[in-house]
Amino acid sequence: MVKKLFILLFICLSGSLNAQILPTFGNSRTGGSGMQFLKIPNDARSTAMGGAVVGITNDPSAMFWNPAGITKVDTGRFNIQLSSTRYYANATGNNFGMVYRSGKYRYFGFQAQSLNFGDMQETTEWQPYGTGRNVMVSNVMLGLSYAQVLTDNFSFGVNAKWAYEGIADVRVNNVLFDLGLIYNVGLMHSKFGVSFSNFGVNVAPTGTVTMLKLSGDQINQSFAQISVPSAFRIGGAFDPIHSRLHTLTIAAQLNHPTDNNETFALGSEYSYKNLLFLRSGYELGSDEAFSMPTTGFGLALNRNFGSVRCDYGFSNKSRLGNLHRLTLSICIR
Repeated sequence: MVKKLFILLFICLSGSLNAQILPTFGNSRTGGSGMQFLKIPNDARSTAMGGAVVGITNDPSAMFWNPAGITKVDTGRFNIQLSSTRYYANATGNNFGMVYRSGKYRYFGFQAQSLNFGDMQETTEWQPYGTGRNVMVSNVMLGLSYAQVLTDNFSFGVNAKWAYEGIADVRVNNVLFDLGLIYNVGLMHSKFGVSFSNFGVNVAPTGTVTMLKLSGDQINQSFAQISVPSAFRIGGAFDPIHSRLHTLTIAAQLNHPTDNNETFALGSEYSYKNLLFLRSGYELGSDEAFSMPTTGFGLALNRNFGSVRCDYGFSNKSRLGNLHRLTLSICIR
């Protein structure tokens, strides 16, 4: 089984098809894909650590970063996560994730993500002050996950997702897949993770667009196909300090998207008694650079029914300003 998985990884890295079922990695194609909301992280912990979590993700947010990580969730039967983010230009993002442990080695997950901008006034090149019509922009993703522990040190996971993007009277639907692996090296509690995200065929939007030309209104119902923002991530982490009271984790990660430049992320997390968490990180190579390191904290509380954890993540963009993200995680035993 492990041998077959590594053969599949080799095919994903080396193969390419015209329909881009498997994307080719190497060239920067900024702005070359649609459904950009699929690239937005969904949890405060990863935000605070600069995104360097592909090898250590251990809660329902793993369905975004590395589906194999849901095998590392708390030992409860159900693990639920809710996340909310206030973005720029009054956009709001919400995420729901749930992981169910079936037996000792198998895990199932469900996730739902939305990004909404609300009503916006329609403008055109001929009517720059508005046409008198409001349009809605919405993005929705639903996904199912399966992960399994193969050995004490090795686990894998897969996602199957449906994604929707709608702008006014134009909409696009696509089916996507993710694959992830996590390996516990063991030395200094080190871990290693690899994930391939958003594999899918190119699809063309459907709907109608009315464009005002010199000759009058023109209705367009034919659109070019768009690709999805696929990404390859590889990263690792180790604990230079690991005791009953104190744990310090240092993580590093390489991100290789198909529609942008490579980035490199560094992150750190300190925990006290696995109850209080302090985090920081930085991403190098991003087009919209951070003006300062990302930061955040978390608080975990053990209850009779399981545990509750609240996380906060903060990042600052040099041109777009501050971003605040809150996440609530509940473990039910």
